[in-house]
Amino acid sequence: MKSVLTAYHRVANGLDGLGAHVLPVLARLAFAGVLLFYFWASASTKLGPGLFGFLMPSDGAYIQIFPETTEAFGYDFGQFGVFHWVVVTTGTLAEFILPLLIVLGLFTRLAALGMIGFVAVQSIVDIHGHGVGGDTLGALFDRASGALIWDQRTLWVFLLLVLVLKGGGALSVDRILGRRFGLASQGS
Repeated sequence: MKSVLTAYHRVANGLDGLGAHVLPVLARLAFAGVLLFYFWASASTKLGPGLFGFLMPSDGAYIQIFPETTEAFGYDFGQFGVFHWVVVTTGTLAEFILPLLIVLGLFTRLAALGMIGFVAVQSIVDIHGHGVGGDTLGALFDRASGALIWDQRTLWVFLLLVLVLKGGGALSVDRILGRRFGLASQGS
C-alpha cells in the first residue's frame, strides 16, 4: 500500500509543478474559446455608427444596461444624462478591452478581477432590470446544470478567479514584461 501511495504522491507533486505553469495558460485559452467573442459580440451591439461609435452608444446599449430607466423615459433617449453615457461607454469599452487583456495575458489579474465585477453587474441587470428568473436564473446545488445565470456564470467567475490567483502564466505578456524589468513573479 505504501508503494501505491508513494507513486501517487510522486505523480501528484509532478502535476502540482506542471499545473502552476499550465493552468493559467489553459484558463486564458478556455476564456478565449468560450467568452471572448461572446463579450465582443455583446459590446458590438452597443456601438453607434462610425469609427467613434463607442462614444455614441446605440439606443440598444441604453436598453440593455438601463432597461427600467429606458421604460421610465418612454424610450426617449434624449433624457439620458452624462452619468448614463459614462456608464454605457465605459461598460462597452470594458467589454472589448478586458477580454483582450486576458487573452494576451497583460495585466491579467486586474483584467480578470474587472471581468468578475462586470459579470456581477451583468447578472444583477439581467435579474433585476430584465426580470430574468425561473429556469434561466437557476439555483446552485440543484440537479440542473444549464441555467444561464447561476450555473453558467459561476463557472465563468471560477475561471476568472483562477487568473486572479495564478496570473497569466508562462505564455503571457505579463511574464515577458516581468522578466524584462526584473519583476517576474511565479504566476505573473
